[in-house]
Parts: sequence; structure tokens; C-alpha cells
Amino acid sequence: MKHHPKVITFGLTCMLFTGCASGLNSVQTSEYKTWEAKGLLVKDKDPGTAAALGILPGGGSFYTGNIGLGMVNLLMWPASILWDPISGSNGAKSDNYFATKTVVAKKQTAEISELDDKLRLKQINTEEYVMAKRNIEKKYSADN
Repeated sequence: MKHHPKVITFGLTCMLFTGCASGLNSVQTSEYKTWEAKGLLVKDKDPGTAAALGILPGGGSFYTGNIGLGMVNLLMWPASILWDPISGSNGAKSDNYFATKTVVAKKQTAEISELDDKLRLKQINTEEYVMAKRNIEKKYSADN
């Protein structure tokens, strides 16, 4: 059986772009774990479900909203079951990371705004303000 070079090149290119989906970088992974430990992680997508669906043709990618990758994985099935579970799980974690980042920023901004109002209305003094603001920043921080 002879394989056409263009077909092989296309297949390898698809594997490169779909199979090597790394998800979050090391800093984002650290932030993800910190938010998870603090109970702040927004779970829009379940990484386990995404991985399980990755066994189906393009399922992991479709679940996480990566339609283009899902189509490539669908075309590359059954070979795509080697990478789509990982790609799907990474996609779910990425969705959760960015959803969490948005929600955390909004909550932190709202709490600091409320604190600013208390200072302006002289319900708290400057020292209380500084301490409370530090606590809010620590509460929502992605740093350990």
C-alpha cells in the first residue's frame, strides 16, 4: 500500500496542531491550582468529561468549543483518539482558567469598590482600609 506524500504531510500537520495542544502554560497552571485550592475555580467545562469524549471522533474538542480542531480530529479518527482526550481535557482547563480569571477580577473589583465607598464615607479609617484591601487582594490572588 503506497501513501501519497501530501496525505502524509497533511496528517502530520494535523497531528502537530491538534495533538500538541498544550493547554495552560506553567504560570497559568499554577494560578489554576491556586484558585482551585481556594475554592474560586469556575468550572464551566469538566476536564474528565472532555477527556472521555475525546475517545469519540472529535468529541473532546467539540465539547470545549474548539470546532475547527474537532473537525480535524473527526477527519483523523481513529488516530485522533491518541491526542483528543488530552486536547479536550486541556481545552476544558483553559476554558475554566479564563472564566475564573474574569470572575475573580470582577469580584475583587466589586469588593475593593465597596471598601473605597466605606473609606470615602469615613466608615473606616485609612489603616483599616489598607488592611482590608490587602486581605481582598490576598483572597483573590492566584499566587500561593
